[in-house]
Amino acid sequence: MTNKPTLDPEFLTAALDVAQKAAKKAETVIKKYYQGGELSTEVKGDLTPVTVADKACEKVIREAISEAFPGHGIFGEEFGRSDNEDSDYLWLIDPIDGTKSFVREYPFFSTQIALMYRDEIVMGVSNAPVFGEMAWATFGGGAFLNGNKINVSDEFLAHSSCVSTGNIQTLINNNWQRLGQLLAKFSKIRGYGDFYHYHLLAAGKIDLIVESDVNILDIAALSLIVKESGGVISDLSGKPINLDTTSILAGTTKTHALGLELLNE
Repeated sequence: MTNKPTLDPEFLTAALDVAQKAAKKAETVIKKYYQGGELSTEVKGDLTPVTVADKACEKVIREAISEAFPGHGIFGEEFGRSDNEDSDYLWLIDPIDGTKSFVREYPFFSTQIALMYRDEIVMGVSNAPVFGEMAWATFGGGAFLNGNKINVSDEFLAHSSCVSTGNIQTLINNNWQRLGQLLAKFSKIRGYGDFYHYHLLAAGKIDLIVESDVNILDIAALSLIVKESGGVISDLSGKPINLDTTSILAGTTKTHALGLELLNE
């Protein structure tokens, strides 16, 4: 972990408050559209879907941030990056992370809002409306789920250990054998995916996450939640999380080290 950025704690508290309130505004939009009948869907250039709900959610989040911090930069999934590229502050937004789940009406989707200061993620909120879960963290302030402080597991028990995978197409194509060796070390193999396995890991309920096909907007907030809960998170090669991150290995100190060893031997 890099040295802690010098930030006023009151500023971080204010930023967290703005993010939480923005996530709740987005939740109102989400509930309006979720399971509300046929939802018009477009397919973007990267072959991922986008709906009117995605765009509406991002608009209300952007408005809340711009009103509170007009000089900050914003980078969102649907409307790209704002013109404030000289700012030390960059907000990262995925209004509906898990749009495919949203469209098919199952609940594995969330709103992700993070704040980056000089290339370091310093605040993150992950709100899952259908699950009734909001997780958040601030740099140096710990991680919380629905107001309760959370921590990764402090032990690794072979008989109840659990690894969860998300998007792993690239990993399957390139390192199937190494992935198999890693999965064999765990008692349970699950594919919770999206926000949910990060919430589980940070709360001490699973032990390792492997993903090979993500982007920073998917995991910015979640990466800080994992770190502030005592976990370790990097890309699959061990590099720190940054704007160009496309893979994830997240776990406890022990399981993360095990994953690095077996995936990169």
